[in-house]
Amino acid sequence: MSASMSGSGSAPCRFAHYFIICGIDNETGLEPDALAGENFDQSPLKRTFKSKVLAHYPENIECNPFDQDAVNMLCMPKGLSFRTQRDSQTPQFHSFIITREDGSRTYGFVHTFYEEVTSPQICSAMQTLHQMHQAEHNASAHNCPSASNSSSSSSSMDSLASSLDEVESPSSTSSSQGGRRSCGCSGEGYDSVRDTLYVSKAMCLITPMPFMHACKRFLSQIHRAVTSHQPPPLTLESYIYNILYEVPLPPPGRSLKFHGVYEPILCQRPGVGELPLADFPLGEAFRLLGVENLVQLFTCVLLEMQILLYSQDYQRLMVVAEGITTLLFPFQWQHVYVPILPASLLHFLDAPVPYLMGLQSKEGTDRSKLELPQEANLCFVDVDNHCIELPEDFPQFPNKAEFIQELSEVLLSFGLSPEGGKNSPEPAVSPQTSTLEKELKSTSLRELVDDKRNGNLGGEALDMLELLQGNPTLERLQALAKRTGVKVARLEALAAGQKAVGDEGIGGKSPVEEEELRNAKLNVQLREVFAARFATMFADYESFVIQNSPDLESWLTNREQMHNFDKASFLSDQPEPYLPFLSHFIETQMFATFIDNKIMSQWEEKEPLLRVFDGRIEKARLYNVRAPSLRSSVYQKCTFLKESAQAIEQRLRKIDHTAIHPHLLDMKIGQGKYQHGFFPKLQADVLATGPTNNKWSNRTCSTQRRSDRHRQQNEHLVLDNDLKEKYMQEARNLGKNLRQPKLSDLSPAVIAQTNWKFVEGLLKECKMKTKRMLVEKMGREAVELGHGEVNITGLEENTLIASLCDLLERIWSHGLQVKQGKSALWSHLLHYQGREEKNELLLESPVSNGQERRKPESSVGLPVLRVSVIQDMRHIQNMGEIKTDVGRARAWIRLSLEKKLLSQHLKQLLSNQALTKKLYKRYAFLRCEEEKEQFLFHLLSLNAVDYFCFTSVFTTIMIPYRAVIIPIKKLSNAMTTSNPWLCVSGELGDSGILQITKNVLEMTFDRQNLGKLTTVQLGHDNSGLLAKWLVDCVMVRNEITGHTYKFPCGRWLGKGVDDGSLERVLIGEFVVPCNDDEGGRGAKTPPLQRSPSQIRRISITSLTGRGNKPTTVQIQESIGEAVNNIIKHFHKPEKERGSLTVLLCGEGGLVWALEQFFHHGFRSARIFQKNVFVWDFYEKVVAFMENADQIGDLQEIPEPLSPNCESFCRYVNAINNMPRNIGKDGKFQLLVCLGARDRLLSQWLPLLADCPVITRMYEENALLRDKLTASSLVGVLETLNDFPITLETSFTKSVEL
Repeated sequence: MSASMSGSGSAPCRFAHYFIICGIDNETGLEPDALAGENFDQSPLKRTFKSKVLAHYPENIECNPFDQDAVNMLCMPKGLSFRTQRDSQTPQFHSFIITREDGSRTYGFVHTFYEEVTSPQICSAMQTLHQMHQAEHNASAHNCPSASNSSSSSSSMDSLASSLDEVESPSSTSSSQGGRRSCGCSGEGYDSVRDTLYVSKAMCLITPMPFMHACKRFLSQIHRAVTSHQPPPLTLESYIYNILYEVPLPPPGRSLKFHGVYEPILCQRPGVGELPLADFPLGEAFRLLGVENLVQLFTCVLLEMQILLYSQDYQRLMVVAEGITTLLFPFQWQHVYVPILPASLLHFLDAPVPYLMGLQSKEGTDRSKLELPQEANLCFVDVDNHCIELPEDFPQFPNKAEFIQELSEVLLSFGLSPEGGKNSPEPAVSPQTSTLEKELKSTSLRELVDDKRNGNLGGEALDMLELLQGNPTLERLQALAKRTGVKVARLEALAAGQKAVGDEGIGGKSPVEEEELRNAKLNVQLREVFAARFATMFADYESFVIQNSPDLESWLTNREQMHNFDKASFLSDQPEPYLPFLSHFIETQMFATFIDNKIMSQWEEKEPLLRVFDGRIEKARLYNVRAPSLRSSVYQKCTFLKESAQAIEQRLRKIDHTAIHPHLLDMKIGQGKYQHGFFPKLQADVLATGPTNNKWSNRTCSTQRRSDRHRQQNEHLVLDNDLKEKYMQEARNLGKNLRQPKLSDLSPAVIAQTNWKFVEGLLKECKMKTKRMLVEKMGREAVELGHGEVNITGLEENTLIASLCDLLERIWSHGLQVKQGKSALWSHLLHYQGREEKNELLLESPVSNGQERRKPESSVGLPVLRVSVIQDMRHIQNMGEIKTDVGRARAWIRLSLEKKLLSQHLKQLLSNQALTKKLYKRYAFLRCEEEKEQFLFHLLSLNAVDYFCFTSVFTTIMIPYRAVIIPIKKLSNAMTTSNPWLCVSGELGDSGILQITKNVLEMTFDRQNLGKLTTVQLGHDNSGLLAKWLVDCVMVRNEITGHTYKFPCGRWLGKGVDDGSLERVLIGEFVVPCNDDEGGRGAKTPPLQRSPSQIRRISITSLTGRGNKPTTVQIQESIGEAVNNIIKHFHKPEKERGSLTVLLCGEGGLVWALEQFFHHGFRSARIFQKNVFVWDFYEKVVAFMENADQIGDLQEIPEPLSPNCESFCRYVNAINNMPRNIGKDGKFQLLVCLGARDRLLSQWLPLLADCPVITRMYEENALLRDKLTASSLVGVLETLNDFPITLETSFTKSVEL
């Protein structure tokens, strides 16, 4: 124990924590690796055998305990690989990452090479296996399997896939593939006499920070020492001891040089204000995927979808995964993160949570053979084939085109093609040639041409070099000359002037170091472009953070219940094109964690990424005088590119620290023997402990501990007491405690426990999502009833529904037995449909399958609408617009939610237990009875609010509607001899005129989705004897969603009765369904378009005789409220405004309020039993004006008709002259609407008040005759002039103005 303690005294400050050797254990021999999936059809050389950790130094470190199983699995994810002398034995390099339970990470860097097998037992075991394999083959039809079959089988143990090194040399690739192909057939197998057997062995460094390039160079130098014919200057123990105990981590903002076996190695670490360390080559990720694909992948990661990377090469998986997660700055991936998923953990792809995983593809297998448990929300990245498959309908990254353009410019400046993929060249060791050639072609750099210090060449020289370098014969000659040591002087001089190779150019940097510097500069510039996007998008995020807790403890306790970020206000402040992306992004876990960190920074030290990001925003504010309130979607380029690259260059050009040189160790005589080509058995006691008086550890430990604490917090805030611990476990998020599966223990119990965590997580997520949907929606409806401020937008609602669809897909794909189709939910529904339809044929029963029918929406009129899962499925299946299963499942969810049947439908679907058992494994969420019940209960709560999420999204589909006209029965004139007609209008269009069969009064018609219904025009042609008709209301139902609208009338249609109207425009109100579900009762929302305070309107003319006249105060208030509602309407985002018609003509609308005003004090005495209408007053006013104009009787009106009088007369006459018979009240309504539209109401009112006709028609105390009231009303109506009021065509049809 003491040994390990002394070795760990300064562990956090050390560059490397462990050095490990993995390979074959000669004592246990060949053990087939059952977990990786065994396949005995394959040649034994291609099978999977278990590897072991042969040695690791030191034994253990307190701050980073050694996890043997995880390291073994990740060092050799496919186990041991065997080769013969015919196969390629190119060493490979790959990296891996281990995420600990607190979220902190350690990195592993692995150099895998091939070593000759010296154990005769293993050679003979391989020979025996081969003979058995051959005998089986000969027995089975004597045919040799083709190479493609053997290599594409599900667990082919092909070589560790080619790494970057191998890709770089085309010759080795082709030879290795040839070798592999030959391996599969029995004729080319292994013969212990003829062949030499080689087996893979891995050296690995475990480090606390991702210094990939430095580790790669150190390990390759150690390997070179093992294979070189000359023994290394010192024993290998000296170099390994040096990197484990004597090389410190470079302090922030400094660079460090330490020594490998043959040459020094440099590394540098960013300063406190810079972007955090990221050493994986981003240029390589862009080269593999291309800018366009990488930005799409980046968007999927930001929206926390499931990401699966797929490549033969482990290092490529790491490069893309680490690259994409470093670009997230200042955000951090919060869910499962396993860039290399070992074969034994494939069941983890079943995880119903967001994940970012890398899967190694078997050589020769193709994507179509890969069965993934869930694909509805999956972004599949085929790295080797440079393509990605995206989930359906996800929002694009803001300013995507300009963003891609800026990234492409950075790549081009480094000589990389933005397209990436196959057409992008591998960067050579010193690719400055191409960069400079490109730059020199642009005129702006011509003046630098002759400046030799810049490494540039004069124009002529460059042309000559281009000519020479493009000449294949000269190139071959030059290569030959190089090998023989002859110099081609002129060309060498030219190239040297350009590449700045060797000592003169740049302070003695080797080509490898130049390449690293170039990579580091490219990395940081690409990252700066991404960071600048977020700094622009979230420049004002602090203004929207809600900080209302007195201290950390109370904040942690109430974390679940509190809103931390004012999402609605933030979105309302953003440019329109950003909204689809931002509304999804601010719902993610990574954004929530970022805001949590911001809030916690008032009590604790700022999380490092947040500190850097806030610094960026501050800096941008100083430079940028733009007022923060003015958001613009104009693209702003990154301005830090030069300085960030310079900082790195300065650090690497001028080294700050040099570590102790490797030195002789106190070793026993005869140890450290060197045997060419074999990795020696290292002396454990020398490597077990470090020095006791290391000046480095003492000097840097305090600062190091500080920065180490930052690094720990970086991923996940380390909180000390129990409360915080509990908070981190539960309150923060679902996926975090499952960041990486436990690699060490894969017993069924552990797998079951992991699945149980998933089940609990899904249930919790469901509870949170439904609660959020309810709170937001109810908040919205409270506003419509006049309480509080609106806080949800249609956009946000759509985002919440989309994330509910995603959650249901994840629940349905958890624990699937066999995957069918991309949508697990739709697949289940199809199975259910198949079974039910079979039963139906047997029983010949109706579809409803014993479910209840919906009660009619009103006691009269509409027939019952049948409710059934299958019926709704058929509606979706008939929609030709939806082409995919994922789309159908989402449409079905939206439809069920709109019909308030989601919980009931899913309950019905799951009631078929035999089917659920057939489709799902025992541990699946859908087979956990108690959780399933709770889940359905949470969904049931959504019935408390009205959603139009189907109607508002599928706007182009054909929908069957049913309309019923309900006359007032008690009067004999319920029937009419004339021919009635109907026109239904909605927010998306109208049905056109529909003739109704006489006395049937019911019809169905199919029309493209009309949206929410607003008005019905009802009329008849006045033919026959009984041409008068008293109608109570019209009911119209959308037969798919079941939404029913009632259009109250309560008046006559006919000449010489009521106001003589033959047609009326009726305003709709949404009828809330009265279903008898357990949850439906007591949780109804008020009807959308009715004002809660007012009784249903009967003609005001008839009210005036009944003694319940409204007071003058009430009338003034109702006008104010009507105008207010119209103004509020225009302040909402356009997509969420709803119907303006209702605000103009519905209950409590403008027409209704003005009608009250004009009826106040109106002398509607029934002269000879005939009603007098306000319209009669208007006609008299017009007659008076026109007369006055003719006679010239100008006592009251001093000049010829003013423009206002002229417009009033013109409008009234136009309405009177139109061919439609809309009655006097209809004409009044139309005049008010036209006046509001054309901004004339406030000008007409004074005319009416001043006209002498008023004395005959109005009492002395009428509001219209009160000068003060009239002028204040003019003021109120003038406020409408600022808004563009548009009218439905059902009003303005055939008015000639």
